Amino acid sequence: MADITGSLRAGVRDFRRAPQFGLFFSAVYVFGGFLMLWVGAGHVTWTLATSLGFPLIAPFAAAGLYEVSRRLETDEPLKWSGVLGIVWNERTRQLPWLGAIIVIYFLFWTFLAHMIFALFMGLSTMTNVTESYEVFLTPNGIAMIVVELGVGAVLAFVLFSMTVVSLPLVLHREVDFVTAMLTSMKAVRANLFVMLVWASIIAVLSLLALLPWFLGLMVVLPVLGHATWHLYRRALA
Repeated sequence: MADITGSLRAGVRDFRRAPQFGLFFSAVYVFGGFLMLWVGAGHVTWTLATSLGFPLIAPFAAAGLYEVSRRLETDEPLKWSGVLGIVWNERTRQLPWLGAIIVIYFLFWTFLAHMIFALFMGLSTMTNVTESYEVFLTPNGIAMIVVELGVGAVLAFVLFSMTVVSLPLVLHREVDFVTAMLTSMKAVRANLFVMLVWASIIAVLSLLALLPWFLGLMVVLPVLGHATWHLYRRALA
């Protein structure tokens, strides 16, 4: 547990030392959230289409934050050309494969969520949920919510297990994405309780950051990104 608190402190320290980079990469998500609202992402088709961009961008934004932390760790100069150059070069390495895995996983997750919804609510008379949430307070509605949350939690933790170490690992070492994901899952399995706590911290802080019109992400995402680098260094020391 001391590694989590130490990594969070290091994440805050890195963000304070180079805030311009953290704000730059987190702004992608904030503006992306506003874009989804602007194009009417309340409709499931728009939600699916626009949100597909995030799993593709996420590894590259994370790589930028990891590179900043790595340079601060080794006292290398922090220049925009150097950091963005590393992110750009990652397009020909293993990060696009990890992004593709995340997109496929996301699509499967979306399909499964719709299937669970259909199983519980398929025969119910639906109402406009923006005007009434009563349909979700029925026995079927409550059961659906419980199952969706349970299945979603399991799938989220599996994705977390595959990426928490693999994303910084492929930036730091010359390894293929399959080896990186297997290494990540081994690290999670070997430190299950600590990694469960870390996953919970990410989930809670991300949710709280979303509430004030996504603006909290401007600080939370870079801090978590930098902290993930330091947790990776501790986990695979």
